[in-house]
Formats: sequence, structure tokens, C-alpha cells
Amino acid sequence: MIKKQLIDNAKKTELFLKKYIKKQKKTNLLKAMKYGTLSGGKKIRSSVILNTGKLFNLNTKKLINICGAVECIHSYSLIHDDLPCMDNDKVRRGKPSTHVKFGESTAVLAGNSLLTLAFEMIADKKYSINHNSKIEIIKELALCSGHTGIAGGQQLDLSFEKQKKNLNQIIDMQKKKTGKLFNFCCFAAGSVANRGEKEKKSLGLLGEDIGFLFQLADDFLDVRGSKKLLGKPTKKDKKKGKSTLISFMGYENAYIYANNLKKDILRKLKKHGKKAKDLKNTIEFILGREF
Repeated sequence: MIKKQLIDNAKKTELFLKKYIKKQKKTNLLKAMKYGTLSGGKKIRSSVILNTGKLFNLNTKKLINICGAVECIHSYSLIHDDLPCMDNDKVRRGKPSTHVKFGESTAVLAGNSLLTLAFEMIADKKYSINHNSKIEIIKELALCSGHTGIAGGQQLDLSFEKQKKNLNQIIDMQKKKTGKLFNFCCFAAGSVANRGEKEKKSLGLLGEDIGFLFQLADDFLDVRGSKKLLGKPTKKDKKKGKSTLISFMGYENAYIYANNLKKDILRKLKKHGKKAKDLKNTIEFILGREF
């Protein structure tokens, strides 16, 4: 049931992205941008946005631009992460990485263009939400994407390689690298729903924990996952000397930590009753996934 819902949500986001990109002026970068964004993926972040919206009875139309923007940001980060100067990964989602397919310079510029396209999607005058919410969402997306979020987390991830880091340093790095964009997913739904400042902040922190859980699950898959199912090489973290909870405390202890984090997230969602059902199912899927 949850897999069907994830597929349905991914299709909605893919359709929006295809239509939006199709309307763009034709340039030499567009093909690489489409390749990096539309070449598969479960679009988990979009599901988190749509499912958080259900807590406040928001329909897809109110959130789809945000879904598209988040997937553009995520795709830009993956394109750049795969570059030889960073993680040097040649395969992504079972296909050649964008820089392998189109060349390094085109990959960098396509990633940059997806980053800016994300803000265009939210600023679009046809995206009809409260003006103040729109400004707030744009600012929050900037904070979660730049040096205080994804970009800063990736820099820490690279600098931590083959270094001995403590638990708090690893958690901080992974929450920036992955958690911050999930923070935005939940915060943005709260903003569209015109919730109060305290509730929006709580939603953001909840999203950050969901993102951290997603990163932990990714680390487990790197150790025990299937290259065929994942669509990318496994056992990379150990080879590169990545700082992860697994390297810090061992696989079993890291899994116990992740399971406790999952329980804490689900406990916080109890107050939303049946409206949180789909979001809870998505969280269960995140830790239990095999690819």
C-alpha cells in the first residue's frame, strides 16, 4: 500500500516537473537538467511534503510547486555530489551520472540551473498561495540549500573523510547534508497552511529528524544493500572513510539508534491522529526499505 502511494506521489511530481521544464526556453543545458531530475528516484521528499500537507487538509495543487522545487534542489545536489572533485560516483539510479553522460562543466551548470529553477517554481505568479507564505518559503529554501544546509553538510562530509569525529559532529553533518531539506519539506507545508511560528518550527525539526532517519537508512543500505536494487555501488562509505554512525558505533548499535529515532518521530505524530497515517507509513518505509 505504501509503495503504491509513493509511486502515485512520485508520478504527480514527475508530471509537474515535465510540464514545467517543457515550458522553459530551449537551451543547451536543458537536456542535462531533465536527465538529472527525471531519471528515476522515489521522490520521498515530495511524499513527505504531500503527507505533511494532509495534517492540515491541504490538496496537491497547493503543494506541487514546492514538491517540484525540492526535487530540483535534491537533483542539483546529487549532480554535484557525483562530480570527480567530490564523491566521484559514476553511476546514479542505475544510469551514468550526469557528468559522465554530459561532461563535468555541463553537469556543474545544469546543477546550478536546477538550483535556480527551484526558486522560480515557488516565485511563479501562477502558484497561488499567500504572498507572505511565498516569501517565507523562498527564504527557508535558501537557508536549507546553502552553506547552512545541504552545501555546508556536503563540505563537512568531504572534510570528515578518514577523520575521527565525535557523535555530535557526525549528527550535525548528516542533519545539514540530508536533514535540512526534509526540514524544509515539513516547514513549507506548515507555512502554506498558515500555522503559527512555534508550530512551523516544530514541523521543521520533525522533518529534520525524518531526513536524519533517511540518511541513516541510506548508510545501512550502503553496507548491506544490493547494487542492482540501489542502482549505485555499495560499500563506498567504508572505502572512502566516511564519518557515519555505523563507523562510530557499529552497525547494530547504529540500527538501534535509528529505530529509537523512528519511534520518537512516530510518537510526535500521534497528536494528529488519522491525518498522520500516510506520513507515518512513509517513515516506516524509510527505515524498512531495501533500496
